[in-house]
Amino acid sequence: MGREVAESCFDGLIIEMVSAYGRRFYATKPDLASRRIEAIGFQVGHQLIERYTVERPRFSDHLEAIKFICKEFWSELFKKQIDNLKTNHRVGTFVLQDNKFRWFTRVLIDPSSEDNEASQGSSSEATSMLLHFPCGIIRGALSNVGISCAVSADASNLPSCESGILVFALKFSI
Repeated sequence: MGREVAESCFDGLIIEMVSAYGRRFYATKPDLASRRIEAIGFQVGHQLIERYTVERPRFSDHLEAIKFICKEFWSELFKKQIDNLKTNHRVGTFVLQDNKFRWFTRVLIDPSSEDNEASQGSSSEATSMLLHFPCGIIRGALSNVGISCAVSADASNLPSCESGILVFALKFSI
């Protein structure tokens, strides 16, 4: 039970950090807020990958590092592996998909809300800001193992969901 409480507190802390940067510190400058949130995630990912790879030999190629991120690293962070990995080695693109990204469960809109359109805009904005942190974590982790990349997230089907399943995809261009 103690671990579940700690995880929910951490989830709440992340959501509050994103909210503080997006709505208070940089309310009039959303681009600056998103860059700052991503930079914090980068630092977190950079430091975490050191901890998780300290007793592991260096990665021999990009695919091995990406597989480590999908299986080991993501499991440590979110208590589950990435659900799907798609690769295109020719153009250096990797797409990771998480069908139940747990941070989204706290920012989804209530479909029974009377002011549904305004609520969707606000929820979509919060979800978009929330994506910058895990993008930074992944970019920081890969940077620390010698892979320079650009990471972006696609959550175009949010905040709507079917049967409570959410899709979260990260695209890596190396």
